[in-house]
Amino acid sequence: MWLLCLAATTCDAVAAAGTPPDAIHKTPDKSLGQRLLTQYQCGSCHSIPGVAAARGTWGPSLQAFGKRSYIAGHIPNRPDVLARWIMQPSALVPGTLMPSMGVSADDARDMAAYLGSLE
Repeated sequence: MWLLCLAATTCDAVAAAGTPPDAIHKTPDKSLGQRLLTQYQCGSCHSIPGVAAARGTWGPSLQAFGKRSYIAGHIPNRPDVLARWIMQPSALVPGTLMPSMGVSADDARDMAAYLGSLE
């Protein structure tokens, strides 16, 4: 598994969420990801640098997200895992308050690319 896992249950949750989406269908596009964060209204809960109207305070700020070691304080911050988190957060952290927004795999990869670029 991953060396960065905090506990076996976290590693199991990451593995149980499924294998990473099949080989990347396209190169992730961080500019598109930035626009998709607006489309999916992520700024309703989060403050996200560079995303218009993303001034939410309910969820954590996503400023400098690319420098973080963990997603939701539990799972390794890697692009493939972040994309899965964006698609189905409760599959990785049961009981999380982050909702599943019906994000497709391609959209999630693009959104993860943008968030990963935030330093």
